[in-house]
Amino acid sequence: MKRRVYLSGGIEHSGDGGRGWRKEIRLFLEQLGDEVYDPAADEKKDLTEEERLCFRRWKTDSPERFRGVVRKIIAWDLARIESGSDYLLAFWDDSASRGGGTAAEITLAYRLGKPVYLVLGMSRAAASGWVLAAATEVFLLPSSTRADSSALRLRITGGTPGASE
Repeated sequence: MKRRVYLSGGIEHSGDGGRGWRKEIRLFLEQLGDEVYDPAADEKKDLTEEERLCFRRWKTDSPERFRGVVRKIIAWDLARIESGSDYLLAFWDDSASRGGGTAAEITLAYRLGKPVYLVLGMSRAAASGWVLAAATEVFLLPSSTRADSSALRLRITGGTPGASE
């Protein structure tokens, strides 16, 4: 049975819109047989074409319109976590810590009892205590990427990992 994973991480404040790490991890997860939902790749969601093209500009130019569009995005993404995913894999770095979405997604998955696999792109000391506490398992990058990748693979597939922290 395919497991469904939601990829959580910074988009708004990420230099590449959060696409780089998601592209890499997507291949890894699909090799495990998982079905991957990437919110950074799904720009359409349930937005109109005008909303999709203009909402970032509206953040300063038209705050009410911006709020309405972002609320649609929030509802879409949280519904996907609630009913369209079996677990959440989050990348917590500086860009994620500057926004609110990743922490909210992690918190929702935790509240729903879904496993949250957290990959740190910063030191553990710099990471949010809330986010660390909501995680089922924490993996450190870039310190031993190969070892953490193996541990992540084992955890996701239900194997017995070595130390991941």
